[in-house]
Amino acid sequence: MATDHIRYDVLARDALRGVLRKVLTDAASHGLPGEHHFFITFVSKADGVKISPRLLAQYPEEMTIILQHQFWDLTVLEDRFEVGLSFGGIPERLIVPFSAINRFLDPSVKFGLEFDTSDVAEVGPETLPAAPTPSAIAVPAPASEPAETADEPTPPNQGGAEVVRLDRFRKK
Repeated sequence: MATDHIRYDVLARDALRGVLRKVLTDAASHGLPGEHHFFITFVSKADGVKISPRLLAQYPEEMTIILQHQFWDLTVLEDRFEVGLSFGGIPERLIVPFSAINRFLDPSVKFGLEFDTSDVAEVGPETLPAAPTPSAIAVPAPASEPAETADEPTPPNQGGAEVVRLDRFRKK
């Protein structure tokens, strides 16, 4: 087999991360249009991830956040995004490099991206105090959204990653 000197896999991964960056940049500027909302899963201990010690203890491997109704100060930079979210009524600021993201899903239109993060360096992440203030593959999203609703109790964590449903905290 011939050697890939062009590195198409890296070019494709970077292009797909560019899609993610563009979508988040638009959401930061104009809000989320229509029914769009995002599930973003990232490696908790990846280099450059900054989360509070409380969240790191809850999600030591990976964490999924949902950008839907209640998030604030979404800032998108070339290599990362920053966002304010509330977890259990406690406001938090998260900093997530694009290289730490392993899944992105917009269930409203059944669109998803999956990134190989096996080459991401895991380090002791910098943690932030709670404050108010190499390939990528496009994959289809699941046929339906997670079954959990705001009125249903959350099952206990079985040791894996857990989806955090932020709409539970939304005023109705």
